[in-house]
Amino acid sequence: MDTARVDTFDNTLVLLTVEEAARRLRIGRTTCFALIRTGELESIDIGRLRRVPADAPAEYLARRRAAKRAA
Repeated sequence: MDTARVDTFDNTLVLLTVEEAARRLRIGRTTCFALIRTGELESIDIGRLRRVPADAPAEYLARRRAAKRAA
């Protein structure tokens, strides 16, 4: 088993890679980049790296759920 693909959450992480954020949301990497590009999923640049704040996937989900309830 590839240990890099194990879906255990490290609560000490402050920033996630795009791939880690995608795994938390159970979406593909390309879809995750699309959410970042549209601003729906928060991300920051650190040098040449793109990182997603660890709380951003949960915030994205909360906004989606609230929008669905309001509809």
